[in-house]
Amino acid sequence: MLTPEELAQLEGAETLFPSPIPVQCASSDEYMPSPQSARQKEFEARVKQMGAELAKKHGITRRRFFKTAGGMAAAFVAMNEVYAKGAQPFFSVEKNEHLDLELAQARADGLKGQFIMDMHTHFLREGTPIKAFVAQREAVGKAGWNPALVGKPQTIEDLMFPNYVKEIFLDSDTKVSCISGSYSEDEKFNFLTNDQKREAREKVNKEAGTRRMFSHAIFTPGRPDNWLAKVEEEDARLKPDAWKGYTIGDNTNKHLSKHPWRLDDEKVMYPFYERLVKWSKQYPDRPGLKNVCVHKGLFAPSVERQFPHLVGYCNVNDVGKAAKDWPDLNFIIYHSAYRWVGGVQPAEGRAQWERTGRVEWTNDLADIPAQYGVKNVYGDLGQIFAWTSAAEPRLAAFIMGSLVKGLGPDHVVWGTDSLWTGAPQWQIEALRRLEIPEDMQKKYGFAPLGAANGPVKNGIFGLNSAKIYNYTPKQQAAVLTDRLARCKETYDREGGDRTNLVYGYINKG
Repeated sequence: MLTPEELAQLEGAETLFPSPIPVQCASSDEYMPSPQSARQKEFEARVKQMGAELAKKHGITRRRFFKTAGGMAAAFVAMNEVYAKGAQPFFSVEKNEHLDLELAQARADGLKGQFIMDMHTHFLREGTPIKAFVAQREAVGKAGWNPALVGKPQTIEDLMFPNYVKEIFLDSDTKVSCISGSYSEDEKFNFLTNDQKREAREKVNKEAGTRRMFSHAIFTPGRPDNWLAKVEEEDARLKPDAWKGYTIGDNTNKHLSKHPWRLDDEKVMYPFYERLVKWSKQYPDRPGLKNVCVHKGLFAPSVERQFPHLVGYCNVNDVGKAAKDWPDLNFIIYHSAYRWVGGVQPAEGRAQWERTGRVEWTNDLADIPAQYGVKNVYGDLGQIFAWTSAAEPRLAAFIMGSLVKGLGPDHVVWGTDSLWTGAPQWQIEALRRLEIPEDMQKKYGFAPLGAANGPVKNGIFGLNSAKIYNYTPKQQAAVLTDRLARCKETYDREGGDRTNLVYGYINKG
């Protein structure tokens, strides 16, 4: 967590201009956010000007314009003007899409039925002492990443269950989500208990009448309280859809981290894997038991300097052996081990890539299938796509190209880390529109990402996760007409107000 001295350099993100795409990077209290870059300042000025001109043309306020599909398109036009500088654009925008609100809405309506399975989401329990994510949402709104959060003061209630349902299922095209969590040695800092995640899953699925929500259970290797016995008891009682762990130990309060662990620790972890393989065969109706979800990365050099003893637990040098030894399990690496967060991200991540042709840890992850001859390693996009697509789209394109090339287009899975950055619709739109420039395709041997609803993006958005969780085509079709889908139809028809807010801190520098 940030020190009082560091916090004094920050302010709530709600002060940012409410653009549909954030104009500055925000963070939680886990690391220092980077100051607004020169190009982000240029983008902010351009999107403000464009928004004012187009809003006047349509006879509405600029804030209202940015909540429309045309406003979203205009933000991507501004991104191309600033970051591509006349070269091949990073984000596809149909001709006149930002000028014609009906055309923009027609495009959006044509993609509403796309199957999107966001397997990396969060909310906080009531009574939580964690307050930093409120500021993070405000920061995202100020940055303009999420138009729905713009100009809206955030409260801790915005990070709890009722608003979660609104922002995930009503304010975005997400069809299915997984509620995840985080562990701390000081249990009051746990986002949710394993029981609370299950309760949320059951409530959403009961109300929807379909299987709209999955839930993780957190496992804590190395704890002296017989952690394996706890896993056995909770698996039998809670029936989680998958298990998730943090090799760093305590990610929220790193100074309290007493029990870091490695995926390839045969003494600590292999008995756990044995149970997962046994249970997956014993309970074929729970295919997610094969999925070992693991937080990796988000450990910049500035963080490493504070906690040098933890760096070896945050990279991916323990993934290959574990994956090879346990071919019946899937190792889903959250955040795709992206390292460059905080004050050094994403500009220094781009600088490293331009200097070396690699992005530390993420490219290491992409290399594992070829190095170890395995096909059971997956890369989750977590929040890394949000950070890089908003601030360094060329870096975002490189990361996407690397993951698709190394892991395979069927081994990259969608996750947004929302609610921390508000409703995930802006992230969905960014991936729908992103294309790898031709010069990068030729230089690195990348294949194009293709159309918004083409096979690569359809796979990443949902079909890849559907396969490893055995979420059938019949189930995918059912969520288009269930009770929650009907609620969304009414919400959209009655002018539902998507908030573009993001929560957290921004750097006043």
